[in-house]
Amino acid sequence: MENKFKTQAEKYEYISKQHGGYYRHNFTDHAYLYNLYFPPKAVFTHLKDNIHDLVLNYPMAQDSLAELIGTIINQPKERIIVANGAAELIKILSGHLAKKLIVPVPSFNEYANAAPEGKVVEFPLEFPSFQLNVETFATEAIKVGADMAVVVTPNNPTSMLIPKADLIRLAQKLDKHNCMLIIDESFLDFADNKEQISLEQDIDKYPNMAIIKSMSKAYGICGLRIGYMLTANTAFAARVRNGIHIWNINGFAEEFLRILPQYKQEFEESCKQVKTDRDIFYEKLCAIEGMIVFKPDANYIFCRLPDTALSGPEVTKRLFIEHNIYIKDSAGKTQPDANRYIRIASRTNEENNKLIDALKRVMY
Repeated sequence: MENKFKTQAEKYEYISKQHGGYYRHNFTDHAYLYNLYFPPKAVFTHLKDNIHDLVLNYPMAQDSLAELIGTIINQPKERIIVANGAAELIKILSGHLAKKLIVPVPSFNEYANAAPEGKVVEFPLEFPSFQLNVETFATEAIKVGADMAVVVTPNNPTSMLIPKADLIRLAQKLDKHNCMLIIDESFLDFADNKEQISLEQDIDKYPNMAIIKSMSKAYGICGLRIGYMLTANTAFAARVRNGIHIWNINGFAEEFLRILPQYKQEFEESCKQVKTDRDIFYEKLCAIEGMIVFKPDANYIFCRLPDTALSGPEVTKRLFIEHNIYIKDSAGKTQPDANRYIRIASRTNEENNKLIDALKRVMY
């Protein structure tokens, strides 16, 4: 695969159109957003030791899988739908169930991309702070007749959290207008006081709320493809469950879920390490003259390049061609000045330091 590119520029053109498989191409990936410190070796050893059974047998169906997730998050299985990554759930919600979906932008593009034409309303976040004003968001949702509103917290690409009290207020406002609030908590494990800010344990109080979680990010298992939805609204859960086929999760993912509770301590430690690295990285990015750096709540950092620097796409390309480092620019996002912004995933301290040095070299 490596040899098919004559130049690094040609390789960049190829990589920038891909959605993964990066490990085959030997560059430093500051674009994808996963936990580098989990799973521990013991998990891989266990999967290797059981490979025959996992490959040769049918995995379990939805009911039993929901029970496995229920054990991890301390929720009854009736409230849970287990999916082949959050992407499978997004396709069902945006693509099939929502008559009119509203989403603040910039955000994770998939929610809008998966919706049929004319079925999605993009609500601009306050600029330049990128904060969500839940009052105006609720008003707009009601005005356009949305039956589904999506909020990602911490948001991607901004890495900013939406306060729990705001989300509760939003759910209550939308409830009166038969609008489901979908809260994507995929990056919440990297925020401080995650137990206090997650709405998972309060889900039974809000019948018009559902929580989506991609497990790829926090658990570092992008290749296993596991996500879930949690809701106390049994009718809504049934509609989502209806869109999922009988064996949507493979045996490796199922086995991972079965053994995961044994590694709770290691998981907590890994998230702590991610946050430590990220905070050091944030301070160093802030020290770059003219750079506006948004304080991150997730494991990635959103930055506005100095006005005199090159554009986001140009910086991204030069980083790859000259230093073999890949980041994401915001050129495809719905926001003002999109080409001035970049999103950088935090990796190890050593890799973060190399990125800072390279970034200073290619910015101008």
